Amino acid sequence: MADDHVPADAAPAGDADLAGDRDAPPAQPMRQVIAASLSGAALEWYDFNLYGLSAALVFNKLFFPDVSPVLGTLASLATFGVGFVLRPVGALLFGHLGDRVGRKKSLVATMLIIGTCTFLIGLLPDYHAIGIWAPVLLVTLRMAQGLGLGGEWAGASLLAVEHAPRHRRGFWGSIPQAGGPVGYLMAIGLVSLFALLPEDEFLSWGWRVPFLLSIVLMVAGLLVRRTIQETPDFERVKSAGVREKAPLAATLRKYPRTTALAFGARLGEACSSQVYQPFIIAYATTTRGYPQYVALVGVVLYNVLGLLLMPVAGAVSDRIGRKPLYLTGAAFVAASGFPYLALVDEGSTAAAWSAMALAGLGGAVCMSSIQGAYFAELFGARVRYSALGIATQGSAMVAGFVPAIATALVAGAGASWPVGVLLAVVGAISFVSAWLLSETRGGAEGEPAGDPGLLMKGRKGRATS
Repeated sequence: MADDHVPADAAPAGDADLAGDRDAPPAQPMRQVIAASLSGAALEWYDFNLYGLSAALVFNKLFFPDVSPVLGTLASLATFGVGFVLRPVGALLFGHLGDRVGRKKSLVATMLIIGTCTFLIGLLPDYHAIGIWAPVLLVTLRMAQGLGLGGEWAGASLLAVEHAPRHRRGFWGSIPQAGGPVGYLMAIGLVSLFALLPEDEFLSWGWRVPFLLSIVLMVAGLLVRRTIQETPDFERVKSAGVREKAPLAATLRKYPRTTALAFGARLGEACSSQVYQPFIIAYATTTRGYPQYVALVGVVLYNVLGLLLMPVAGAVSDRIGRKPLYLTGAAFVAASGFPYLALVDEGSTAAAWSAMALAGLGGAVCMSSIQGAYFAELFGARVRYSALGIATQGSAMVAGFVPAIATALVAGAGASWPVGVLLAVVGAISFVSAWLLSETRGGAEGEPAGDPGLLMKGRKGRATS
C-alpha cells in the first residue's frame, strides 16, 4: 500500500473556523495509523463475535439446558442481543470522552473493557454448577462488552479517517472496517479448532480457551495503540480552544436530520450482517439440519470475500463518491433476502455456500466498507466522535436482536420467508435514508460536510460546525 501522510495544514471537514489553524502535530505515516486502528478493531470484534458463535453453538446447551433446542437457541441468541443494548450508552460515554479528551484515550478504555469481559466469560461456571446465576452473569458480562464496543467503532474509524488525506479517506477509512471480518475469522478459526474435540470435552473446557486467550490479545492491542499519535483534527480543535462542553447536545442541535438519516442508513447493513452470520449459523444447524461445518465454512466464505472487497469499495468511493456505492449496497440487501434464504433452504451444501459467498460480495459489506469515511464527513470534528457513535450504535442496538427475532419469525411461520421480508424492509429504509443524505466526497477544505438540515440537498454551502 502507498504510505500517505496527512498534510500538516489540512483543515478538518466541517470546521470552517479551524481552517486557518496551523498548530497541528507532524504527520504520522498512515501505515502506523492503520496498524493501531485495524489491530484494535480486529481484536475487539474477535471478542464480540466469539460470543455470537458460542451463542449459536454452545450457550444454549450450557446456560439454558432445561428447555427445548429451539427455545434454548432463542434464549441464547437473545443474550447475544443484549450486548447491543448498551452500545448506544457506550457511544454516548466514549463519544463524550473522545470529543473532550481525545480519540486515543477513549479507544484504550474501550479495549480494556471488552477484553476483560471476554476473559471473564471464559471463567464462568455453567447452569449445572450455579443455576440461574450462570445466565445472569453471562448477560451482565455481555452487556459490559456492548458498552465497550459502543465506543470502539467510531473511535477506530476516526483514528484512520482523521489522519488520512482528504482524497483517500474512503480507502484508508475502509481498512479499520476490515476489523470486523478479521476478528470474525480469528474467532471462527479458534472455535472450529476446539470444536474438533470430542463433544463432551468441547462443552466442558474447549469452548473456554478462545475466551481466555482474549487477555493476551488485549495486551497486544494496547501496546500497539500506545504508539499512535492523537488525530490532527482533534489536535486542531483542542489547540483552537473550541471543544464542545456537551458534544451530544451540540450534535442534536446542529445535525438533527443528518443524525437520524445516518441511523436509518446504517440499519440495513447492521441488521443484514446479523442475518448473514449468527442467525444463519443457528438456522442452518438447528432448523435445516446442516452439519456445523457447513454453516461455519459458509460464514468464513462470507467474511473472506468481504475482507477482499472492503478496500476496493473504499477506493472506488474516493473516485465516484460515497453515496452511489451506499445506495447500491442498500438495494442489494433489499433485493437479495429471498434468493439468499431460498438457496439455504434447498438443503444442498453447494447452494448454501453459494448463498453465503454471494452475500459477502455486496449489501452489508459494500455499505460497511465506506461508513467510516462517509459518516465521519457528515459531521464537524468538534462533535464527530459523539455523532458517529449515536448515529451508528442506535441502529446496532436494533440489529442485535435480529437473530432472535428472525429465529422467532421462522418458528412462528414454519418457513424462512418472514426473514426475507425483514431484509427487504431494512434495506429499503437504508436506501431512502442514504438517498436523502448529501454526498461528502471532494468537499473543499473547511467546507461543512453537508447537513441536509442546514444545506440544500445537492448543494455545497458553508456553515459552522
